[in-house]
Amino acid sequence: MELIRGQHNLRPRHRGCVATIGNFDGVHLGHQAILAQLAEQAARLRLPRLVITFEPQPQEFFAGPKAPPARLMRLREKLLALDGLGIERVLCLEFDHRLAALPAHTFIDELLVHHLGVRYLVIGDDFRFGHRRAGDFAMLVQAGQRHGFAVADNHSYLVDGERVSSTRVRQALAQGDLELAARLLGRPYDMCGRVAHGDRRGRTIGFPTANIHLHRRVTPVYGVYAVLLSGPGLQLWPGIANVGRRPTVEGERERLEVHLLDFQGDLYSQHVKVDFLHYLRPEQRFASLTALQAQIQQDEHAARVWFAARGILPSRHPSPLTRSGVFEHRLS
Repeated sequence: MELIRGQHNLRPRHRGCVATIGNFDGVHLGHQAILAQLAEQAARLRLPRLVITFEPQPQEFFAGPKAPPARLMRLREKLLALDGLGIERVLCLEFDHRLAALPAHTFIDELLVHHLGVRYLVIGDDFRFGHRRAGDFAMLVQAGQRHGFAVADNHSYLVDGERVSSTRVRQALAQGDLELAARLLGRPYDMCGRVAHGDRRGRTIGFPTANIHLHRRVTPVYGVYAVLLSGPGLQLWPGIANVGRRPTVEGERERLEVHLLDFQGDLYSQHVKVDFLHYLRPEQRFASLTALQAQIQQDEHAARVWFAARGILPSRHPSPLTRSGVFEHRLS
């Protein structure tokens, strides 16, 4: 998949495509329905698929630094998801004051028509764009009639009789309803990142962890979870994860820490994916490390019970990766 950062990096070879526009935060089932419709038209017209998205997301830009919405996906995670769905090109536009003030008709004429030569455009049924959100489906249809491209809206995708949206996914995650979030996404909610060196406190209390920086201003999950971790050459492995500031040890920034059950290995610098499967409890402050250790033991027991009921506990011997020499015998 080709990532095009900014309109200024568009070239003549990028003209001629079928396209869609949106945040695609989460790439949930509603987004996937739009992309499936785009794929049908790409095959019919024998043109590449292009997703136009924004960084930061418009809601983040308008909310400012004080109250941005929780982000389901970092840009990297979104690109990986789109690549997995076969998208050939992504145009990422910087959402700033200039773009926020751009008239809707200018967005159409300059970007969609002149630079991209869009032949078919698919949008969600609630899509608005341009200065003061003046652009809508009707404006795009009229522009398509003038410039020779077709426009289709994708009606709401429903789960349990309600519209699937990124907002609904965020609400499910905030309420600890991982099962509903997975039904809306079509997969478990996950976070990706590179394992970094931590402060090694987990090792001192018998629970070494893989530490992953979130790179989000606001995280949509907060607390302790049963998770599955995977990475290049690493099979899915169950564990418990804490997302938060670690108040017992006076943590200052939010972090994802994963303790893998019955695992021996070195994950430093590995890029891993963490699937959130079951909410265990909120993050809380404990009076001492001893009290924290006792609670983690309870969390591990609860996670083992949950995993065992689903037949996904590992055996109590070193992982195949350890035996093959890929990892050393330690975690952070």
